[in-house]
Amino acid sequence: MTPGDHLQTTYALWLPGHQLARGDRPWLDPYSFQPELEPRVNFAGWPFAALYGPLRWLLGTVAAWNVFVLLTYVGAGGFAALWLRALGLRLGPALIGGLAFALAPYRVAQSTGHLLGPISIFLPLALYGVERRRAWLAAAALATIPLSNQVHLALGAIPFVLAYAAARRRTRLGLVAAGTAVAAGALVWALTLRKTVERPYAEVERYSATVGDFLSREPAAFERFVYLGWALPLFAALGVGCLCFRNTISAGRRLALVLGLGALVPCLLALGSNLPGYGLIWRHTPLHSTRVPERLLPIACLCLAALAAAAVACVSETQARSRLVAAVAAIVVAADLWVPLYDPLVADEDNGLYEQVADAPPGRLLELPALPPDAYAGSVYLYYAMQAPRERPLGYATSAPPEAFTVARVLPARAEELGVTVVVRYRDGVPRTVTKR
Repeated sequence: MTPGDHLQTTYALWLPGHQLARGDRPWLDPYSFQPELEPRVNFAGWPFAALYGPLRWLLGTVAAWNVFVLLTYVGAGGFAALWLRALGLRLGPALIGGLAFALAPYRVAQSTGHLLGPISIFLPLALYGVERRRAWLAAAALATIPLSNQVHLALGAIPFVLAYAAARRRTRLGLVAAGTAVAAGALVWALTLRKTVERPYAEVERYSATVGDFLSREPAAFERFVYLGWALPLFAALGVGCLCFRNTISAGRRLALVLGLGALVPCLLALGSNLPGYGLIWRHTPLHSTRVPERLLPIACLCLAALAAAAVACVSETQARSRLVAAVAAIVVAADLWVPLYDPLVADEDNGLYEQVADAPPGRLLELPALPPDAYAGSVYLYYAMQAPRERPLGYATSAPPEAFTVARVLPARAEELGVTVVVRYRDGVPRTVTKR
């Protein structure tokens, strides 16, 4: 089994359906870090567990994950195109913008295992709600970003949507949406992030991108993969000019300012410690609780896509010409943004050893070696936990509180005291033996 955040995400999406099936509260994780901690709120299950659960029931764990990821591409492109149509763009340019956002390399990379990529589809939906003057939709879509535990993205998405609403002369609606999202973020912070282990600035330095990373199709490191395309930024620059001087969209200059800053600011912040003054910003703003500077980039991806769509609309004056320009632009955008980020991984959906765990007497489960909560390899334990769900002293969560790290350090010595009756020993990331006590 290949470790990674895709296993943590799959577990989070599986858990609500499993909890409902056993008649328990779907928002809780009753298995991880037991018995030392109260059951933690599984914010990452919102809202996609409602989609993933039925898919898993029909297709199994692996196929359901693959279909789920493909559907998020459709959602990203569809919501972006819907928003651009509401702005007044013709179908062809709007579809180009949707294509550019769906294929945005950073969004795609963050869809291979993280929920940041899938959750980013709610950003254009929030803008669509603003454009159509549907406050409930804008508020629900924007609040979904922090409620899904993507709080770092929310730190940028909330002021961005508020600025967009002001540019479109819908400030009151923007305040309603922003206020709802802030309340959602405060709830997540209070329930899961308030007691997490403090992250040193050295981790920010580790994940900070360089200027060269923006030009490279080959990811030097997963979190530092910030390639935006070579042609798309040029199209976006043309789109700024079109909005300012060609009246492509009403209130074009204000929109150009918001979209231009929305593209530029996340890119600058993605440089992290390589940006002069970032350390000061990080220490004296809510960014202090973050460690990956690139997490705001979905905003830049959407803004670049929208500006490119405006450029296509500007160049294509007539309906017939619009189709030709859109077809050529689609080919250029697809070729420009295509990156090989997916590889086949080992699945092991029905592990024989965990069938023995499922049939073991009641009690808690311990997997060895005992790994701290933020250990990458611990994600494998979560994957197999779906096959034999039991309370476990361990877990995998970078946002775990200090108590979870303390317990990991005293295992396996305290296993019996913690009610462990089944022990699974791993070697090279693969379960090898089962011991029942």
